[in-house]
Amino acid sequence: MADTPYLPLKPLMMKDRVSMIFLQYGQIDVKDNAFVLIQENEVRTHIPVGSIACIMLEPGTRVSHAAVKLAAEVGTLLVWVGEAGVRVYSSGQPGGARSDRLLYQAKLALDDELRLKVVRKMYEIRFGEAAPAKRSVEQLRGIEGARVRKTYELLAKKYGVEWKRRNYDTDNWDLSDVPNRCMSAATACLYGITEAAVLAAGYAPAIGFIHWGKPLSFVYDIADVFKFDTVVPIAFKIAAKNPHNPDREVRLACRDAFRAQNTLAKIIPMIEEILAAGEIQPPEMPPESVPPAIPPAESIGEAGHRSK
Repeated sequence: MADTPYLPLKPLMMKDRVSMIFLQYGQIDVKDNAFVLIQENEVRTHIPVGSIACIMLEPGTRVSHAAVKLAAEVGTLLVWVGEAGVRVYSSGQPGGARSDRLLYQAKLALDDELRLKVVRKMYEIRFGEAAPAKRSVEQLRGIEGARVRKTYELLAKKYGVEWKRRNYDTDNWDLSDVPNRCMSAATACLYGITEAAVLAAGYAPAIGFIHWGKPLSFVYDIADVFKFDTVVPIAFKIAAKNPHNPDREVRLACRDAFRAQNTLAKIIPMIEEILAAGEIQPPEMPPESVPPAIPPAESIGEAGHRSK
């Protein structure tokens, strides 16, 4: 049999991609140069990996080395999640291949004055007004928390949902009430697409400004800016229907909303706007630095992707 002809990879720009898909119960592999999900009944589903920003791998999936390699080459983030995407266990990093933005982000986070400027900008974008003057990051967090709790109450009332407070037990997921299950599923979807954007843009998910000390601190910072305009209303709307499978309903609704609102294309420009509040420029290359002896080949992916 003749070999299958090689087709050159042509991944889409991140802003033009489908935000995310969920895969479960199957072997993910590369067959005939295609990224596929093979289920137990031998049904083979082709996945257009280069046109997806983030693939959520639910329990029951196994991934081959070739599939991980192909996903990395086209800059598609693989995220290992719990059922319905309500927990994030690990991620395969497609970005991180540039240092200038990492250094820029780190410099902003390490300087207290610059960090406060960034946090104030996040507050301003999130609430549509300037942050109160002469407040520390910790004080702004307290003000933010009170406003967030009030927003939850107002949205719950709008959609006719009985809402007590944000509460769930990660060890006993099914014991949560429906509104909290919907909220967790919705925020997990937002964290997935936000992490894909953060990595694609060349930033570090762990270097946060409001959140600190977590693997996804910066993801939480950025996702919070979008949360109440995207997934929180969806969660309450689904919870009001009290469906049989609220997690799945939320996932599908978030997917459709991300497409309709073009959320992925908005996240990276928003990151740039927020960090620009620090009023510094990304670091220049030191004059004594030495470029690679053999220049790297032209990449098929975006800057920051570990592609060919």
